[in-house]
Amino acid sequence: MSYDSEFRRRAEQLEWVLCDVDGVLTDGSLYMEGKGETLKVFHVRDGLGLKMARSVGLQIGLLSARSSAALARRASQLGIDVVMTGREDKLAAFEEFLRREKTNASRVAYIGDDLNDLAVLGRCGLAFAPADAAPELGDLVHLRLERPGGRGAVREMIEHLLKARGEWSRVLSEFSLER
Repeated sequence: MSYDSEFRRRAEQLEWVLCDVDGVLTDGSLYMEGKGETLKVFHVRDGLGLKMARSVGLQIGLLSARSSAALARRASQLGIDVVMTGREDKLAAFEEFLRREKTNASRVAYIGDDLNDLAVLGRCGLAFAPADAAPELGDLVHLRLERPGGRGAVREMIEHLLKARGEWSRVLSEFSLER
């Protein structure tokens, strides 16, 4: 895929990748067990994608309307920089995030999948949506991905960002057999 100069410029300015969780890092299904715990399924490729983003200096944040022990554990495993959960007003949470991290909205890529992500998608530097995101997000996102939420959409987004920034070959070489 070729990226226009505006997409490349925006990608090069990024400091942060901020992700919605349900419907983005998961497929949106909620598995409820009898004791009240919500179980979530995460795709391992998304986790590696986030680690690849960190390897080029991007910081990673999660912004979710829900809170769960499963998410807290996965965020800890991945070394996520900022985790904001239980935040139904995502725009207010995003504004708080910008103030707290002393950054500008243009320096944040955001991936969301549903109506409660609209305001953040409209404010961030680069906006992404999984293939199965709500159709209403279409006009706000810079790129609708080919992969659905919970099935590698975050990894696909990271690959696009790294390619647009000219960093994909270097990151890929870290996994090469010819070191």
